[in-house]
Amino acid sequence: MEGTILKTEDFNAWFGSTQVLKNLNISIAKHKITAIMGPSGCGKSTFIRCINRMHELNQNATTTGKIYLDGQNIYEQNPTILRRHIGMVFQNPNPFNTMSIYQNVIAGYTLNGYKLNRAERDVVVEESLENAALWDEVKDNLHKKGTFLSGGQQQRLCIARSLAMKPEILLLDEPTSALDPISTAKIEELLFGLKQSYTIIIVTHNIQQAARISDFSAFFYLGEVSEWDETKTIFTNPKNIQTQNYITGRFG
Repeated sequence: MEGTILKTEDFNAWFGSTQVLKNLNISIAKHKITAIMGPSGCGKSTFIRCINRMHELNQNATTTGKIYLDGQNIYEQNPTILRRHIGMVFQNPNPFNTMSIYQNVIAGYTLNGYKLNRAERDVVVEESLENAALWDEVKDNLHKKGTFLSGGQQQRLCIARSLAMKPEILLLDEPTSALDPISTAKIEELLFGLKQSYTIIIVTHNIQQAARISDFSAFFYLGEVSEWDETKTIFTNPKNIQTQNYITGRFG
C-alpha cells in the first residue's frame, strides 16, 4: 500500500497456550483512520496492544512474526522509546486522579524523566489541549484535577496526554463506548481532524462509527483478519459471509 506507516508480517500472539492472533498480514496507511471491527474475543484489543508492545506486559504473553513501523521491526526497539511514537487511549477515560489537568497532559514527560523547562511545558500543554479540542473548555482551570471534568472531556484529556508526546500513530481502544452520543460525536469530529497529522487506528464495536469516520476497515474473526479493504468497499460489497453478517447485525 502506498504511504504505509505500519505493517505486520505473519504475526501471531498467544496468552499462554491460547492463540489469540493468527498469521496477521496487514498494512496501515499513513494519515488515515483504520477501524478494527469484529465480535468480542476476536483479538482486536490484543492487536493494538501488540502494536505498542503492551501485550508482552502480561504474564505468559508471547508473539511471533514481525510488526514494522516506518520499516523498522518494533521488537528490535526500546519499548519506552517506541511508545513515544505510538500513543494509546483506552476504553474508559483514565486521567491520573492525583494530577491536575496541566500535569496530566505532560505526564508522559515527567513519568519517563524527560526534562522540559516551564515555557516548554506551557507550550506542550496548550498545543496538546488545542489539538484535542479541549483548550477553550479548560484553560481557566488547568490546575484543577483532571477528574473534575466530564467523561467526554476526560477522554479528550487522555487524547491530549497522548498527543503531547508527538506520536506518529494514535491507538484508540473503544474510546467512545463509555460516552454519551454528544461526547461521542465530539470525539469523532476530533479524530477526523487529527488524521491530517496522525495515523489513527481505532477498535470499535460501533459499526456506524466505523462507517462514519474510517478510511479503511479490518474485520477480525477468531483471531484472523477475515477481510480488509477501504471502508466504503467493506460496507457496500463485503467479500465474505462473516463480514456481511456482522455489518448487517446478524451476529457480534
